[in-house]
Formats: sequence, structure tokens, C-alpha cells
Amino acid sequence: MANVGFIGLGIMGAPMAANLLKKGHSVRVFDIDAGAVARLVALGAVASDTPASLAAASAFTITMLPDAPDVERVALGPDGILAGIAPGAMMIDMSTSAPATTRKIGAALAAKGCAMVDSPVGKTADHAVTGTLTLMVGGEPEAIARARPILDCMGTDFFACGALGNGHAMKATNNLLATTLVAVNAEILAAGIKAGLALETMTSVMQKTMAWNSQLAVAFPLRPLKGDFAPGFMLRLAHKDCRIAMQMIDAMGLDAPIGRATLAACQDGLDKGFGANDVGVLVKMREEKAGVKVRSAS
Repeated sequence: MANVGFIGLGIMGAPMAANLLKKGHSVRVFDIDAGAVARLVALGAVASDTPASLAAASAFTITMLPDAPDVERVALGPDGILAGIAPGAMMIDMSTSAPATTRKIGAALAAKGCAMVDSPVGKTADHAVTGTLTLMVGGEPEAIARARPILDCMGTDFFACGALGNGHAMKATNNLLATTLVAVNAEILAAGIKAGLALETMTSVMQKTMAWNSQLAVAFPLRPLKGDFAPGFMLRLAHKDCRIAMQMIDAMGLDAPIGRATLAACQDGLDKGFGANDVGVLVKMREEKAGVKVRSAS
């Protein structure tokens, strides 16, 4: 069993840290939310005062934070991970972050004799609780192999994606595509109903054509087609992931007009105050514009 530090005890991070405890690891935790820390301490974790002190006592330091600037600040800032981590230890970033940020942190850690892998996660908070997340992992093969026993405590679908930062590249591109499907499904369903089609007719036809997709098959019936826009996967997080993907695409000198339109649709939702709603709230936005309801009969 290993000494593991965990920074970021939010809706995903807290159950992930709890699963490390359940698997017998010694876990130190840090979060700006004292209540979140107290709940993990009650399960057997040890609280740390700073990321530096946490990293100093940990063979593996895991971060699960909101965005790339948060990861960089916690890793490289005053009293950050780099200030405390011992040579030979490892940082695992499980946040949804930017590949360039990951590689910057990785270089700083390497100069101190430490390794890093990035392993953003897929699926939902329910899967974080059950330890069945999807793991998209980037890093040197030796580092990934070393991190795997720790990662296996939190996820069951494991994908080695290549060099450091490629886990985040995979997560960003995946979520840009997934959010684009939400956005275009919302547009088309609202337009079809406005034109006089029944939702059940549209989905029955689409199931038999290349228009069918997993958002229509799985996510839409669970929430937006029932008029349920509670998260779920919040729109503000979808916006963040699309922004990271577009920044990566722009940095490579590529063009992604459809991705840019998806980011704009998410921004429109944020501007309307829907950031804390499920990403399926894009359906509600198209309903309001069209003056229709996109709802299943059941």
C-alpha cells in the first residue's frame, strides 16, 4: 500500500479519495473547503495544511481541480506541490486541464527528479463513487505502469493515450465532440418539432440512419427529454472542456468552425444563467427560441 496525497475534494474528487482509502492506501488530503476535508478525515484520511506538506509525505500526489490555472497554481505556486515533493515521487493530475499546462508542470517536476502522468476521467459522479471511471492516461510508459495500481482504485476503463499531456488532449477532444452532439441534437429536434414532426417519429427514423448517436440514445432520454435540466454534467464544465479543446486546436494552427460554434452555444447558456444546469439545458434554450417543447411521451 502507498502513501497517497489527494488535492481537490469536490463532487468527483471526494469519492475518488474515499476509494483509495477503501483499497487500503494511506491518504492525506487538502482542499480549501474545510467541510470536505473533515468528511474525508472521518473516513480515515489525514489533513494537510498545504499542498507542499501533503506532497512531502506522499509517494503519489493526485490533483482533481476545476481548471488548468488551478492545477498550475497548486503545483508551482508558493507552498505548492513542487516545493514539497521529494525526488522519486510522482504527481498524477486527474483534473480536466490543458495539455500545455501539464507539460509545463511535468518539466518542472522532472528537473527535481519526479515523474508525472495526467489521467483525466470520464463518466459521472456516480461512477466516481463506485470506482468505475474511465481513465485517459498520458505519460512515459514506465510512469504509467507505476501509477496504474493507484489509478485502478478509481477507474475500470484504462486507456494509455501516449506522451504526457495526451490524456488531457483526449479528454478535451472527446468532450468537445460530446458537447457538439448535444448542441446539434437540440437544434435539430426543436426545428423538427417546429416543422410539425413528432419527437417519436424523428427518433425512430434517426435510429435507422447514420444520424443516430449516443447522446440521443442515452443522455437525452434520461434528462432533457423529460424536462430535467439538473446536473448531471454542468454546462459550465462543458464550456470549460470545449474552451480547452479550442485553445489546443488554435495553438496547432487548425480550424474548427463547428467546435467554435459549440463553444459559442455554451457561452450563450452561461450568459443566460444556465451554467449550473446540465449541459442538456441547450435543449431548453432551443425550445424557448422555437416556442416548442422537446419532450418524450414517457
